[in-house]
This record gives sequence, C-alpha cells and structure tokens, in this order.
Amino acid sequence: MVTSTKGLSAGYMGVRYGVTEKTARLWIHKVREAMEQSGNHPIQGNVHVDEFVLGDREKDKVGRNYNVKKEKAVTAVELTGEGKVKRMYAMRIEDFSAQSLQYMFINHISRNAKITTDKWKGYRPIVEAYDITQIERNSVLNFKALHTMIYQVKSWIGTTYSWVSDFNINRCFNEFCYRIKCSQSKATIFNNLITKMVNMQKVYHNQIKYN
Repeated sequence: MVTSTKGLSAGYMGVRYGVTEKTARLWIHKVREAMEQSGNHPIQGNVHVDEFVLGDREKDKVGRNYNVKKEKAVTAVELTGEGKVKRMYAMRIEDFSAQSLQYMFINHISRNAKITTDKWKGYRPIVEAYDITQIERNSVLNFKALHTMIYQVKSWIGTTYSWVSDFNINRCFNEFCYRIKCSQSKATIFNNLITKMVNMQKVYHNQIKYN
C-alpha cells in the first residue's frame, strides 16, 4: 500500500494473503487510519486549492451543481519553487459552500500561506482570514500541478475500486496523500508507517464499515 503507486484492492490482497476480501478490506482501512496526517504541520508557502467530484457524469448536471449524486471533495497542494507538488491534502465535503470549504483551510493550511484559488464564490468569505488570490480557472496555465493530482486521485479510486462509501472516502484520500507526502523518502516510508500504526490508538471493528 505504501510502495505501490496504484495501491492495493481488497480483492487482490485477499487472494495474495489467503484471507477473505472482508478481512482484507478491514485491514486496509486500519492502515489508512494510520496514514491520516496529524494536522500539526499545515501546508505553507505557495498553496493551490480547488474542488472536484468523484463519479460518473450525470445528465444535465454540469459545473459546481449542488444537486448531484457524485462525491464532492476539496484538495490543497503545497508547491515547491519549481512548481512541483510537495504535500497534498484532500477531504470529502457536503457541498461547495464556504461553510464546507473552510475546513480544508482550518485543518490543513497555515495562516501564513500564499493561497491561490479560482474565482468560485465559495472562497470569498474565507479571504477575510487567509491570504487568498483568486484567478481565472485554467488547468494548463494556472493550476497544472493541482489538476494533475486531482486527475490522478480520481483515476486511482475509479480504476482500483468499483465503489467507495461516503464513510470511507476520506480514508482513500489519506492513503493517496500519504504516498504523495512520503514519495521523497521511499527508503523510510514503510518503517514510518509501522511506527505510526504501533503508536496510534486501537481501531476496533465497529469503528470501521467494510465498504
């Protein structure tokens, strides 16, 4: 899970290790719990933020439509001086309002960060508390690295898993973002995760749904 770019499905893991798919899925979710970032080190510097949806196209539902069945999410990336992704966070949101979007900023972004978003109105109230510059949305010119990450996480979830429940979508984001964060330290990524799993509080069966 930590060294594979595409991660592992419960079906594949069950066959590989001789356990049921249900047991494999439970184990994967427990590992993802350990992959959750502490929030003690918010991203800073040059930060890009955008929202996206997960799911198939819906007829007559385009743009940031509130009445869609797709999963809604927001992501933020910290960029290096060369414009490459250094760290990433993603989380499920109920809608695209400022009330939902603000939790990405509160939980994961430093107040000192220089943040860039598109001109979606949901970011306007947040400008009062953060240094936000709003520019036109253009994936080629303005948000290339960010939209590459969005494409990758959507493609990974869509091709590896046939379906992910609302309850577990953030755990999938934990896994993807953990691999992005640790991609520059692959020699220690496995040992670091084992240490987190040993030191974290116990996760019981009834705390994790199997879907």
